[in-house]
Amino acid sequence: MVDVLTPEQRRRCMASIRGKDTAPEVLVRKLVRALGYSFKTHASDLPSTPDIVLRSRRKAILVHGCFWHRHSCKLGRVLPETRAAFWRNKLFANRDRDAKKLRALRHLGWKVLVVWECQMCEPTRLLRRLARFLRA
Repeated sequence: MVDVLTPEQRRRCMASIRGKDTAPEVLVRKLVRALGYSFKTHASDLPSTPDIVLRSRRKAILVHGCFWHRHSCKLGRVLPETRAAFWRNKLFANRDRDAKKLRALRHLGWKVLVVWECQMCEPTRLLRRLARFLRA
């Protein structure tokens, strides 16, 4: 399938995608708050800059977009056809970088939960998963 946008339109579209305060991240924050926990966001002093950090519990939550971080769901398996080699290299490098940073975070003694964008469609299930992670 050919891209329906011009290169300039596609560039503006891709440039507008945020890395912080995304809708999935905001939803996870609301759920964590609903469970009664306080937290910090975007701890830049830790590997991978976790989206949600509970320092007293040494727990971190990473909220990943399925496409950008190459989840195994249908959203994560999509590869753009335009500039396919560029996107393949970029997205698989993202996945490799994530694995490396996750290992570094765990090596420092942090418990880490990765929440995927596709898990947002079942908020009650996600809430239970967050509760289990934060209680343990």
